[in-house]
Amino acid sequence: MTDIIALTPLDYAIVLPFIFLAGLIDSIAGGGGLISLPAYVAAGLPMHTALATNKFSSACGTLFSTANYLRAKMIDLPVAGSSALLALIGSFIGTRTVLLISSDFLRYLLLIVIPVVAVVTLIRKDLGRQNRSHLLQLGIRLLLGSLAGLVIGFYDGFFGPGTGTFLILVYALLMHYDFVVANGNTKVVNLASNLAALTAFLLAGKVYFPLGIPAAACGIAGNLIGSKLVILKGNKLIKPIFVLALILLLGRIVYDLLSR
Repeated sequence: MTDIIALTPLDYAIVLPFIFLAGLIDSIAGGGGLISLPAYVAAGLPMHTALATNKFSSACGTLFSTANYLRAKMIDLPVAGSSALLALIGSFIGTRTVLLISSDFLRYLLLIVIPVVAVVTLIRKDLGRQNRSHLLQLGIRLLLGSLAGLVIGFYDGFFGPGTGTFLILVYALLMHYDFVVANGNTKVVNLASNLAALTAFLLAGKVYFPLGIPAAACGIAGNLIGSKLVILKGNKLIKPIFVLALILLLGRIVYDLLSR
C-alpha cells in the first residue's frame, strides 16, 4: 500500500530553510543530515520516504560542494578515491551486520567518545591548521585513507549519523591534512556513498520529488555558499562548525536513547 503524502505550503516553508542550513553546515564540517532528516520527518514524510528524499537533496548538494573543492584544488584525489571505494564496501558490511546485532552499544560508546573528541579538537590548537600530509608517503596515505574509508563506511552502514564529521577528524588527526583538504576529501566519500544509496532508493521509487526537488535546490544553495566560505575563510571557519556538528550528533544520540 502506497503512503499518501499531503504537504501544505507551511510545511514547505518550514522544511526548506532547514535543508538550506543542513547543506551549509554539511559542506563546512559534515553533520548536515542531523538537521535535514528530522526536518523531513517533521513534515510528515514516512521514514523510508524521508530517508530517500534526504539522500536525493544531500547528494545534489554534495555534488556541487565537491565540484567547488575540486576546482579550488582542495582535494587529494588518489586518497579520497581510495577512501570512497573502501567506504562503499564498509557500508555494505555495516548494513549487513546491523541486521544481525543491535547498534545500541555504539550509541552508549559515542556518549563517551564525542565529548572526548570535542575536547581534543578544542585543546589541540594545531589540529587541522596546516596541511602536513606531504610528510607521509603517498602509499601510506593511500593505505590510511582506505582503512579510514572501510571503518567509517562500516560505521555509516551500521549506525550512520555524523559520518562526514568523523571522517574529517580521521583525515586531520591521522593523515595530517588541514581541515580544508580533510573536508574536501570527505566530500568525495560522501558523494560516492550518497549516490550509491540514492540509486537504491530511486529504483525502489521512494523519493518524494514534489518536496525533493525544491529541497535539492535549497541544499545546493547551502552547499555552494558553505564551500565558498571554506575556500575564503579556511580552517578558522571549519573548526567551530566541526565542534557544533559534534554537539548536534551528541544531542541526536541522547534524544534517541531517551525516546526508546
